[in-house]
Amino acid sequence: MALSDDARQHPVQARVIHPRWLRLCHWINALAVLIMVTSGWRIYNAAPLFNFHFMDSFTLGGWLGGALQWHFAAMWLFGINGAFYLLLNILTGRFKRTFWPLDSAVFGREFIAALKGKLTHTDLRHYNMVQKAVYLFVIADAILLVISGLVLWKSVQFPLLRELLGGYDLARYIHFFAMSALVGFVVVHLVMVLLVPKTLLAMLRGY
Repeated sequence: MALSDDARQHPVQARVIHPRWLRLCHWINALAVLIMVTSGWRIYNAAPLFNFHFMDSFTLGGWLGGALQWHFAAMWLFGINGAFYLLLNILTGRFKRTFWPLDSAVFGREFIAALKGKLTHTDLRHYNMVQKAVYLFVIADAILLVISGLVLWKSVQFPLLRELLGGYDLARYIHFFAMSALVGFVVVHLVMVLLVPKTLLAMLRGY
C-alpha cells in the first residue's frame, strides 16, 4: 500500500496507534488499580467475606487505617482518570471507531480461535472482536466497582445506589467479585503482552 504525502512527510504521526492522552490514562489507571487492589486486600483481611485471607506481603497499608487511606487516595485517581478516559473517547469518536460494531457470530469464531492460540493480532490499530468485548466488559466492571465502592464508603449518602445493589452487605460481595474480575483481566492482559510484546512498545511510545 502506497503511503500518502502526509505519511511520507510525518512517518511517526502516520503510525500513531495510541494518542498521548490515551497512554497517560492507561499508565495512571495501572498505578491506581495496583494501589486500590493491594490496599483493598488489606481492608478485606480486616473483615473477610470468605474463609481465606490475602497474604500480608501482597497487601498495602500495613494496617486497616493505613489501607483505607491508600484506598481512598487511589479512589480519586481511579475515578477522575476513568471519567477523563471515557469523556475523551466519546468526544474524539474513538469509542465508536474502536469498539463498534459488535458481532456475536464473529466473536464466537474468534474466541474459539483465541482458545486454540490461532487468533492473530497483526494490526495493533484495530481490535478483534474478542478484544472489543473484553475491553467493554472491563469498562462496565470498572463502573460497577466505582458504584459499589461508593455504597461501601458512603452508604447513608447514596441510599439509591445501596438499594439498587441490594443493600450494603450484598454490595460488599459485588465489590469483591468486580475486583476479582478486574484482577483476572490484568493477569490475562499481562500474559498477552508477554506473547505480543509490540503492544507494550505501542503503549509506551504511541507507535
